[in-house]
Amino acid sequence: MDNLKEWSENIKNSLTIDQVKELLYALGGDPVTKGELIMSRTLCHGGSSHKLYYYDNTKLFRCYTECSDTFDIFDFIIKVKKLENIEYTLMQSINFIINFFGLNVSFNNEVFSNAETDDWKILNNYEKKQEVKEERIIEFKFYDDKILKYLPRPKLPIWLDEGIAQDVMNHNGIAFDPVNWGIVIPHYNIDGKLIGIRERTMVKEEEANGKYKPAILNYQMYNHPLGFNLYNLNNSKNNIRKIKKVIVFEGEKSCLLYQSYFGIDNDISVAVCGSNLTNYQVQLLQSLDVEEIVIAFDKQFKEIGDNEFKGWTKKLKDINKKYSPLVKISFMFDKWNLLGYKDSPIDRGADIFLELFEKRVSI
Repeated sequence: MDNLKEWSENIKNSLTIDQVKELLYALGGDPVTKGELIMSRTLCHGGSSHKLYYYDNTKLFRCYTECSDTFDIFDFIIKVKKLENIEYTLMQSINFIINFFGLNVSFNNEVFSNAETDDWKILNNYEKKQEVKEERIIEFKFYDDKILKYLPRPKLPIWLDEGIAQDVMNHNGIAFDPVNWGIVIPHYNIDGKLIGIRERTMVKEEEANGKYKPAILNYQMYNHPLGFNLYNLNNSKNNIRKIKKVIVFEGEKSCLLYQSYFGIDNDISVAVCGSNLTNYQVQLLQSLDVEEIVIAFDKQFKEIGDNEFKGWTKKLKDINKKYSPLVKISFMFDKWNLLGYKDSPIDRGADIFLELFEKRVSI
């Protein structure tokens, strides 16, 4: 067991703050980074406040509400699973982390000297795999979408002015929450089942805590693990399967703009609802036999060569390194200053989008 503890500590200490943030995004935590600190929703006990802190210098979480506890990433997964009525062991939690990040783990034979369980055998197989594979490790909760029928659907100038067509909003079930004053965005899985609802706040003072968050309607929170789904895939899957190409945006709004510019019937877009592409999302696309994944993330640098540029290009190279053995990866990367800072490639209109698409690069 001492060898197991040492080995798990090595895994925990190897994780970067960006990787932990990616995990929290995937689980629906809406994390916010401040230096070496991450503030997330309290996923450890199913709360809604941003009171779960992760400290990169210690690699530990601290919950400042109900749990009032300090724990590492493996105990965190155990807590999350317990909320799903699944009892996870440490071994299964380690398996989850290796699986989620596609870690290339080298094992010490001493760790396995007295272990013959199936869990150990599963872990041992990882060092023999050359491609990224992931089991379905999240079970979604499905919601009755009748809640959406009672919400008003007025014209929303904030999105109409940006180019999103009213018929596109209607097609995607976009509504308005008059209680919380937010734009309601339903999320469906690939089979068209409602698995979550997000809201884009229209209250300026609340934007500091994040423009997008899980919707709370009739005292129920409709959160879901973002990293285990792709927004709009229920709409675009047939076109993606036919054309064998997909445009992967960061946010939902970009998919709505794509439909507005090029037509709902021509849609090949999805959104990750963050700035990370997970193993599971790639598997969803591979199930449609895609031959090219076009990454169309927001522009995260001001000047070519600045520190943000270096960090952003490294992140994109990491995505390419991780997934290019499985499928062709290309990037819509603005080297010509066609976009503003943090613009999506589609924010400046159809013509600029098509120019960036034609000039997309492969690493």
